[in-house]
Amino acid sequence: MRAIIPVAGIGKRLKPHTYSLPKVLLNVGGKPVLGHILDKLLDENILKATFVTGHLGEKIREYVLLKYPKLEALFVEQKELLGLGHAVYTALSNNEDEEIFIVLGDTIFDVNLKNVFDGHFSALGVKLVEDPSRFGVAVCDKDKITKLIEKPRTPISKLALVGLYYIKNAKLLSECLNELINNDINGKGEIQLTDAMQLMIERGEIIKTFPVEGWYDCGKPETLLSTNQVLLSRIKAERKIDGTIIIPPVFLAEDAKLMNSILGPYATIAEGCEITDSMIRNSIINTGALVERTMLENSIIGSNAVIRGNFGQLNIGDSSEIEIY
Repeated sequence: MRAIIPVAGIGKRLKPHTYSLPKVLLNVGGKPVLGHILDKLLDENILKATFVTGHLGEKIREYVLLKYPKLEALFVEQKELLGLGHAVYTALSNNEDEEIFIVLGDTIFDVNLKNVFDGHFSALGVKLVEDPSRFGVAVCDKDKITKLIEKPRTPISKLALVGLYYIKNAKLLSECLNELINNDINGKGEIQLTDAMQLMIERGEIIKTFPVEGWYDCGKPETLLSTNQVLLSRIKAERKIDGTIIIPPVFLAEDAKLMNSILGPYATIAEGCEITDSMIRNSIINTGALVERTMLENSIIGSNAVIRGNFGQLNIGDSSEIEIY
């Protein structure tokens, strides 16, 4: 089986961080979002992956090849951002004879996939939501999908697709996507993966669902911070540092320099950071950042940023420098 991971998005909702870093490489719970996804795939014995890149794609390639040398990785570029369906079609050209597992690059998931992969049918991960208008949704007869609709205007189902797609018949999916592209059939200006899978159903393909309770979005600052809380709550090891108070759960990189500070709860301090005379809670401090004489809460600090000053809530990008008096 091969995973297909679309990572071409610009990440508009996570600016300014995504000016200089792909959103899938933003740190959450001690490692990049993409790292959590790849660790899960390897745990499920998925050893091959195709990455559909675009914005800052070379950084994604460098990260994957450096951190996951045992993964059989392919990289294809989505030259035009024409939607998720187009991204998957871009990746499918050389993989139509394989079963595929599509996973969105900005979503961390926690579900046992063994039963899904051992099944005889394609299956999509779903979760009940209150506002289905923001998602693709599935209408089902028991666990068999009868209809798929992308972002419905009228609430026909609250069963949202969460970005996990196990497809046994990749060749048929490719044919259906090709039909949408050749006939310029799009929804909301994009080639929709849900439309292609609906065509598969209409052509007799059985597609089922599987429940996903552990589904953590990393697409916005507030959801990135809430996902950070969930991931940190799983860390059991505690560190003691002279002169600094640690209020768990906290992630501290081994080489982070910490002096006379109070950290936590829910603080992620990445590699190469220096924290002095500061209080930080419910925040993510990215690689190489310097924080001095500052109180931070609900904040995301970019790589190599410098913060000096007083209490505040900040969301600043890489290599910024701020002094607050």
